[in-house]
Amino acid sequence: MIINNVRLVLEKQVVQGSLEMRDGVIRSYSDTVSQLPSALDGEQGWLLPGLVELHTDNLDKFFTPRPKVDWPAHSAMSSHDALMVASGITTVLDAIGVGDVRDGGHRLDNLSKMINAITHSQQQGLNRAEHRLHLRCELPHDSTLQLFEQLMHTPGLSLVSLMDHSPGQRQFVSLEKYREYYQGKYQLGQAEMAAWEQQQIALAQRWSQPNRAAIAAHCRQQGIALASHDDATAAHVDESQAIGSVIAEFPTTEAAARRSREQGLKILMGAPNIVRGGSHSGNVAAHQLAQAGLLDILSSDYYPASLLDATFRLAQDDGNPYDLSRAVALVTANPANALGLQDRGIIAEGKRADLVLAHSIHGHAHIRHVWAQGRRVY
Repeated sequence: MIINNVRLVLEKQVVQGSLEMRDGVIRSYSDTVSQLPSALDGEQGWLLPGLVELHTDNLDKFFTPRPKVDWPAHSAMSSHDALMVASGITTVLDAIGVGDVRDGGHRLDNLSKMINAITHSQQQGLNRAEHRLHLRCELPHDSTLQLFEQLMHTPGLSLVSLMDHSPGQRQFVSLEKYREYYQGKYQLGQAEMAAWEQQQIALAQRWSQPNRAAIAAHCRQQGIALASHDDATAAHVDESQAIGSVIAEFPTTEAAARRSREQGLKILMGAPNIVRGGSHSGNVAAHQLAQAGLLDILSSDYYPASLLDATFRLAQDDGNPYDLSRAVALVTANPANALGLQDRGIIAEGKRADLVLAHSIHGHAHIRHVWAQGRRVY
């Protein structure tokens, strides 16, 4: 198949031309327009590699669309997968929480149900995107390590992140923001919130460090990529680097981001942070790190469509060093390389034909078609 009359977003430049794919891979591309009448006319849209998403908890919304509503697993997984490809995402790490801050160490029955849905649908070829597993380990709980040890051999496990959402540090240095978030999420009164805070602080003091060390050791032994989460200080970053982290997820300060760059960690920030213009937790804004050149990977986090939107917003902003090729690498080549996935993430001969055709309408990027390994899935 030939995609014709497109702007090819390559590693270092954008070229007007055409691309041929066959047997699931890119066979060739050219800076000339094909004369074959069977070629698909891309109408001068942008053709870029399929997006690679490392951290989305979007699956939760489909398994529990409303409080106390459990949706059938097959339907939930299918709907989630459809939204991924409609957002241009062809490789996705579904982030599943182990050690939920509310449920005493697990997400009740949904934990195994969601993991089974991811692995089964992928093994059976039911998905249009390629789905892998990301375990988000909430460290301040007695059951977190045990649950992780039960899950660490799950097929497709590609990333583990170590999180500590206890009050007064990291993401929630501001107790006001902490109370605003959890009182809103769990409808806690003032007395309930005070008791909740003290409980979370006590759990963190008892379990965070031993769980961090033990889970990191397992990841090093199993060769699973490890990510820090919400590092706020140079000391946090140094600890993350020492235990083997390769990705710094959502550093909360510019100082932590700079130290992550010095220590060789890839800096991941949320695409919604770019679209909204700031962090909902009051921490460092992603565009501030972009202006300083301290941004390596974008994640859609809780809003899949934000990934492509944020990419084009960055490329159109003269206040940062990210032209379109470099901005697209934040959601394609860079996340793929962080996981050692060398077969995707760029437009080059022999790479997977994971591709997105997008057009600009009224200043916003809109997805026209998506291909996964040469098969049109949207």
